[in-house]
This record gives sequence, structure tokens and C-alpha cells, in this order.
Amino acid sequence: MTDLTTLLEVGGPLAALGGGAAYTRAKHPAVYWSTVGLPISTARLLGSYNSVMEACGLTVAPSRLRVLAVKATTRREVRPVPPRRGIVRPTSTGLRLRLRLAPGQEPADLAASAERLRHAWGVHAVYVTTVKPGVVELRLVGFDVLRRVRMPRKLDEGLLTVPVALREDAMPFVRDYRTVPHQLTLGATLSGKSMYLRHLITGLARQPVALVGIDCKRGVELAPFAARLSALATDPEQAAELLPVLVEEMEDRYDLIKARQGIAPGTPAEDITSDIWGLPESERPTPVVLFVDEVAELFLVATRKDEERRDEMVTQLIRLAQLGRAAGIYLEVCGQRFGAELGKGATMLRAQLTGRVCHRVNDEASAKMALGDIAPEAVMAACAIAPERPGLAVAGDTSGGWSRIRTPYLSLGDAARVCQESAHLAPDLPALKPFRPHLPAGPLAAPAPLVRPRPVTD
Repeated sequence: MTDLTTLLEVGGPLAALGGGAAYTRAKHPAVYWSTVGLPISTARLLGSYNSVMEACGLTVAPSRLRVLAVKATTRREVRPVPPRRGIVRPTSTGLRLRLRLAPGQEPADLAASAERLRHAWGVHAVYVTTVKPGVVELRLVGFDVLRRVRMPRKLDEGLLTVPVALREDAMPFVRDYRTVPHQLTLGATLSGKSMYLRHLITGLARQPVALVGIDCKRGVELAPFAARLSALATDPEQAAELLPVLVEEMEDRYDLIKARQGIAPGTPAEDITSDIWGLPESERPTPVVLFVDEVAELFLVATRKDEERRDEMVTQLIRLAQLGRAAGIYLEVCGQRFGAELGKGATMLRAQLTGRVCHRVNDEASAKMALGDIAPEAVMAACAIAPERPGLAVAGDTSGGWSRIRTPYLSLGDAARVCQESAHLAPDLPALKPFRPHLPAGPLAAPAPLVRPRPVTD
């Protein structure tokens, strides 16, 4: 009886401790990782590093000098040599360590064994990045950071740079317009595409940038941000009038750059430029970011007259995509569906859009249109996105790299408030004044109810 009582006294706290750990791991994975997962994974890594590397085939035969030294000093068996390990650095989401590759190894060898390393050290994922020739960094992620997205506290922000989402390796996904000037963003209804767009607009709203919108859904997506927009077109007719103005603005900027290139003998090299960023700051035009929401609406036609207008708009969009970067005009093309069947110019427009972000789509053809020319495996990753995870997407660019990302939640009211607070930053572009959205003087009154209450009688 005494032994049973002692067992109950000891087992009760242990069961409560185990239950608390399981609850913390399910509901608060970051806390669980910092308190439990980090020490355990670190101990596993340090204690089993050599044996795991050997089991994964990541060791090489020792050099002759090492063999002679071991035989001369000890009687131990000469073991294969693993990559030289650096200091293990813990982070809030995982671990980092650098490895110096052994002679004859390459980063692809470690990348191929990432899944084995993940299971051996008990972490959620392992990612390999090249630091310099012969040195790679292993980034171990302790839990699924995309389940509940929390952006890092310290983010590098600059002009035309917006940290918009979190990557699956716990690094921020940064939309840099000067590096990737134009982008295609696809996503079905309730896939999180609108949330991605909100983060882009609110990030750019705090910068000295002109924001222009084309929203052929009567402006329901972009109208809440009208206070910060320099121009807004809400139907194809208005878009057909706005796009030629942007093309003319682009041509005027090229004339400005050309005038600056009147190179005379003795002109300093730093004064010679081929884009607006080489101009003096006092002469540099304001960058313009054009958001096209639901691009398929610009391609759809019902009559021959609409077809002529469509061809003109598509041609102007292609011109902006081809020539806009040097003039400081950038495109963000969004839609639910994008394919060659949209009509003439769709494939040519896509070829000019360097960046690609594909949320959950309703058909494989759209995923192939967005990512098929980048990496075939990225198409399969996009098609595997579940509806229960809105905001999850596959992001890539024409360099061939891709990764899974997820946008944190941002309410429409908070995004609209940021645009209202930064309305004074909207630049004054005379060419876009006719398209400046009209803002109501005050909050709209609630509409009268259509159903009247039954009168109260005695």
C-alpha cells in the first residue's frame, strides 16, 4: 500500500508535467521549442554528429597525413572524416551552424540528406544554404513556423522594399521592387491573395512612392486604400484611359534620362546613367507601383469594339513591363486565373513578370502558368496547398529558386487606416490627377433597412 501511494504521489506531477508539455507543443510551439525542444535537439546534434554524418554518407576518407598521425599517437581505428562543424547558434525558431565541407563534397550532398538529418536530430526541417565556396550553413527549424505566422522583430526595410510574408525556413520573404521589378500573383477565392496585396500596399504606403490601382471589380479590393492611391480605375473603360497616361509618363521619364545622357568630354562617370536611379535626387521622378487586380477582366471581351480596346490595353501593359523598370514604374499583376486561353498577349506579358507568387489555385494549368517555367517541383508544391491554410503560397523568380511562404493576418480596417494615416505621402503627379479617387467628406451613413419592424400595439 505504501509503494502504491508513493507511485501515485510521484506519477501525478509527472503526468501533469507531460500533459502541460504536450499542450504547450500543440498550442504554443515557440514556447515549447525554447524550453524543451532546443536543449534536446542541441544535445542530439552534439552527441550524434559524427555517427549521423557517417550514416548519411557525408564523410570522406581521411588524408594520409591524418592516418599516419592517428596510427603514430593512438591505436584507435581510423574513421572517415565528416565536415568540420562550427559553433551551434540557437535562435527563436531553431538552430544554425556552419559546416566546412570535406574535400570532394558539394552543398548538393547535404541538401539531398536534409530529410535524414531532420529525423536524426528531431527537428521540423533542415535547410542548406551556401555561404562561400567550401562553407555551407545548416538552418534547423524546430517547428512549423507557417502554422501561426509571426514576423521577425527586426526587419530590414528600405525604399521599394517590403517584408510581406514568412518563408518556411523562418526567414522573412521580402518583396524588393528594384531587384524583382514586376511580379505575377495568382490565387483562387479565399486563398489569401488579397491579404498578400494588403501587406504590399500598407508597406509601400509609408514610403515616398506613387501607388496606382486597376481594379475591374468596381474597386471593391482597392477602394479601401483610396486615400493613399494616386490613381484608381474601377472598370475596363477607365483602365483603357489610365494605361496610355502611364505609358506617356514612362516616355517622358526616358526623355529626362536621355537629356541627362548628353555626355560631354570630362563628364564624371557617376553622372552617366541609364535609369532614374542614376539621376540626382533633386531631379529623380517618384517611383510608381501599378497594382492590377483581377487581370483576367482586362482580357475578357464581348464585342469587336471590346476586343480592340483589349488589344490596346494588353499592348500597353506589355510595354510597361518591358520598359518600365528603368523609368521607375513597376507592375504587380494579380488574378485568380491566368493562362494562354485569355487571349493574345497573355504569354508575352507573363514572360516579362520576373517574380511569381502562386497561392492555392483551382486548376493545375494556372500553377503551371505561374511556376512551370521556373521549376516543375514548385508546381506540385502549389497544387498541394490545402484550403485550410489561407495565405500559404509558393514564391519564386526566374532564377529557378522557390520556397513556401505565408502572409500574416492583416484586417482590411487596419490596412485602410494605415493608408489614411499616410495619405499625405501621396506624391503630386499632374498626369494622374484626373484619375485620383474621390474620397467622401465623412463616414458614410448606414443605409435604411428594407424590412420595417411590426408596429407595437396594446
